Amino acid sequence: MKPLAQFDCCAIDPAVDSANQTIESSAKASTDPAPVLKDGDRGVILQRDRRTYAVVPHVPCGVVTSDQLRRIAAVADQFGCQALKITNAQRIALVGLRQDQVDAVWAALDLPTGHAVGDCVRSVKACPGTTFCKRGQRDSLAVGQTLDRLQHGRKLPAKFKIGVSGCPNQCSETAIKDLGLVGSRNGWDVWVGGSGGVAPRLAVRLARQLDDDTAIATVGRILDYYEHEAKPKERFFKFIARIGLDQLARVLGLPAPEQPQPA
Repeated sequence: MKPLAQFDCCAIDPAVDSANQTIESSAKASTDPAPVLKDGDRGVILQRDRRTYAVVPHVPCGVVTSDQLRRIAAVADQFGCQALKITNAQRIALVGLRQDQVDAVWAALDLPTGHAVGDCVRSVKACPGTTFCKRGQRDSLAVGQTLDRLQHGRKLPAKFKIGVSGCPNQCSETAIKDLGLVGSRNGWDVWVGGSGGVAPRLAVRLARQLDDDTAIATVGRILDYYEHEAKPKERFFKFIARIGLDQLARVLGLPAPEQPQPA
């Protein structure tokens, strides 16, 4: 038997060392946080702290029932939301949720996901129109909700926002939307190519005085053409600048547009 001083106290059986490393790795994996969700995964938007999320249920054209409001409030209280935020797209965001709460929140809400992020039709914003507003000249809520049903969430080359205003006051900010309908007593005017954000620009008028069905169909045809002809990530106003407003009108079978004037 070797004297104690002659043993190599640092020598470790390789098999034992491998087992120890496996145990340590497993323990570390069990305590590591789950991978951060990306915007849009499971309907979430990552917040500034990079740890919490917002979820945004879909509220078509901003019209919500009292039962839905009570449910949203109850879910916010149940899961300790930091805030409820009414968004510019006429939705209600539940802000400050942990990742492990996301699925349970959606189950409790029992509402569809609003497409607040991604390359798609993110929102159809509509004013009260003739349904409620004393200044309304067209039924913007009915047309807006039809467009929402047909187009909301539709995949496109880049993000896309639609506005529907029931009179020339344009309370739905149609002048800075990718595509806008502006109502008058004579029908709907179609405005295209607006944008806010880092490259703001006003829309230009593409068509005049369309009836409800024709306006809705024209929106669909515009989106069809944009979907198939635009480059990936090419915003709609850049697409129009590349192909020309006259070309867009020709494809749609519309009269040549007047000299573009800002909305």
